[in-house]
Amino acid sequence: MESVRAARLQPGLSALRSLRPGVTGAPPPAPGAALPAAPPPLGLGLPPPPPPLGLQGPAAPPLPGCGPPAVLREAVEAVVRSFAKHTQGYGRVNVVEALQEFWQMKQSRGADLKNGALVVYEMVPSSSPPYVCYVTLPGGSCFGSFQFCPTKAEARRSAAKIALMNSVFNEHPSRRITDEFIEKSVSEALASFNGNREEADNPNTGIGAFRFMLESNKGKSMLEFQELMTVFQLLHWNGSLKAMRERQCSRQEVLAHYSHRALDDDIRNQMAMDWVNREQSSPGALSRELASTERELDEARLAGKELRFHKEKKDILMLAAGQLGSTHSSSC
Repeated sequence: MESVRAARLQPGLSALRSLRPGVTGAPPPAPGAALPAAPPPLGLGLPPPPPPLGLQGPAAPPLPGCGPPAVLREAVEAVVRSFAKHTQGYGRVNVVEALQEFWQMKQSRGADLKNGALVVYEMVPSSSPPYVCYVTLPGGSCFGSFQFCPTKAEARRSAAKIALMNSVFNEHPSRRITDEFIEKSVSEALASFNGNREEADNPNTGIGAFRFMLESNKGKSMLEFQELMTVFQLLHWNGSLKAMRERQCSRQEVLAHYSHRALDDDIRNQMAMDWVNREQSSPGALSRELASTERELDEARLAGKELRFHKEKKDILMLAAGQLGSTHSSSC
């Protein structure tokens, strides 16, 4: 019985294996067919999750070289100054060190950081400015340099600033999922989707599943909740959730399984293979999706938004491109 359940939950259509997000065995799209559009945040018919915090930049990014929106720059600088004042006294703050110290402090106070407190930086290869840097926080959230950065050091500082601002505000009590927050979020979702209260109490509806997700994560912060939602965003974008629905998997089954599965190399490799298959069936599909993803990533980065979904998409597509390249080389 359990093996049947596992087979139904398997996102792909290939042979029975452990639960995989891939859809490698699914029929490829016809040449020229439209690929799935950018997904809503959950892809299960659920309302979008709340944003990590309300001080992220406006949706419209500045033109390259024009600097960040004034309101975003001022907000970031104010948080950095405040953090420095309360932790290091007055004076210039080394924001890269401050961000690392912040997460080490969280760990020392009992935060459950499964992979430790290390903050990881990644420079985008470039031989000339503007330089771009991404920073991944211990929980998985990702931010990037949001300013025009003439040096690699400045790009690193810019990424650290926006990450520190989000980290600090994420500690505020208003950023925790509480009973009051759940009721408010569900009520807003009902109003937005013209739903009724019975839907919110039924776990087989989209809004009911949304409530289930919130209640399952009670006490967590917005960043922690967003990190969980990234998995479902990617499953939807890749077409994996559609494959599960076609097997009559319930929302509850999908949510229960993937709520406890971290995004790992196995998921990424399966998704990359799906894009290899799409490219082989519809040449140019991969490059079009990659170009679109890079635009979305840049827009979100310059607006100071959390980037993991966009960044993971790009990494998966680049992995697929690498697999295609190696396949082509081996066949020559």
